[in-house]
Amino acid sequence: MESTALITDLYELTMVQSYLEHGKTGKAIFSLFVRKLPENRNFLVACGLETLMKSLENFKFGDRELKYLKSLGIFKDWFLDYLRELELDLEFYALDEGAIFFQNEPILQVEGPLPKAQLIETLVINLIHFETLIASKAVRNYIAAKGKTLVDFGLRRAHSPMAGLLSARACYIGGFQGTSNLQAGMLYGIPVFGTMAHSYIMVFDQEEEAFRAFAKSFPDRVFLLIDTYNTVEGAKKAVKLLKEGIKVLGVRIDSGDIPELCREVRRIFDQEGFKDVKILVSGGVDEYDIEKWVSEGVPIDAFGVGTKLLTSADAPYLDIAYKLVEYEGKPKFKESPGKKTFPYKRQVWRFLKDGKFDYDKVSRFQEGGLVKKVGFPLPSLKEIRERVLEQINQLPEELKSLKKKVEYRVEVDE
Repeated sequence: MESTALITDLYELTMVQSYLEHGKTGKAIFSLFVRKLPENRNFLVACGLETLMKSLENFKFGDRELKYLKSLGIFKDWFLDYLRELELDLEFYALDEGAIFFQNEPILQVEGPLPKAQLIETLVINLIHFETLIASKAVRNYIAAKGKTLVDFGLRRAHSPMAGLLSARACYIGGFQGTSNLQAGMLYGIPVFGTMAHSYIMVFDQEEEAFRAFAKSFPDRVFLLIDTYNTVEGAKKAVKLLKEGIKVLGVRIDSGDIPELCREVRRIFDQEGFKDVKILVSGGVDEYDIEKWVSEGVPIDAFGVGTKLLTSADAPYLDIAYKLVEYEGKPKFKESPGKKTFPYKRQVWRFLKDGKFDYDKVSRFQEGGLVKKVGFPLPSLKEIRERVLEQINQLPEELKSLKKKVEYRVEVDE
């Protein structure tokens, strides 16, 4: 597998060479945390830990990487030799993947020799930040859907193939039932969904001809896209196939006045006795649409969610940082306005009231809280997903609000 050692910023390596030159190799502790939640987020979901751990297995400087670093004319030969022999003898303490967390709570803490803990900073932030961002967005869709099926349709508009892959993982953890992404299906075992696009319909002279052709090719997977020309007429053609004994599982609507069309299409199927035919909608859908349509009782069975999900359009980044909090047993902290940090390794304690989150407390580390030493094997994707869904049930209703900003109480012992 490709080395991940150069997925880093130049200054990580310049700092490490200087650390080594000046004997700064003692035990350090770094903490990864979010300073402040975005305005439209009341909580976040920790995600990406397994992805990070697997990436660190390939954090090795081989001939190719060292040749490139040498060509820069910046690094000394002895330092390149150090990198060649590098082993990441580090310890990791983290919130469980899938844990709900809040501002100033340590998502991950890294313990070990200063140069080594420093080297992985960029990779740590990059992977945990991205999957946490997407899982937190996915959970909002899950809350809005109130039990209706959610499918990740976002690969084609994700910021890269890798972003699409990691997003599919994060979406599944965040409550989605499946993805259109076949690579995610293969690598993670996530159920895959999908049938046809408008181009398939347009290739045939008649829409009905396209429907029949697809039904012949995939008789057990007939899910028809009915909005290419006229959604209502498309639904009537689907009814025609149903009356002939063709098993149409459902239809997809990707455009138009979604609530009005869904009501009319549902009426058409129900009137003919086909109440089991599902309606899936897609096309720029996000949690705000889902919440509105579900609350209005629009007859939609499933949502295909894409662009706004995989780009986390309403909150495209987190104020996340990886900071030194302890070196050789001494506290390290920053007091800059807006960027204050808290020293020492930390633990998170959660207090419940009537089975719901009441408040959290962050204090000096002791065993027994939410932060645990990372051990192997790591939990399965299914276990992580179940953890998320269980915690959603423990959230007070006000924290589930998509639009109202609610500040959850986090007490930090300084």
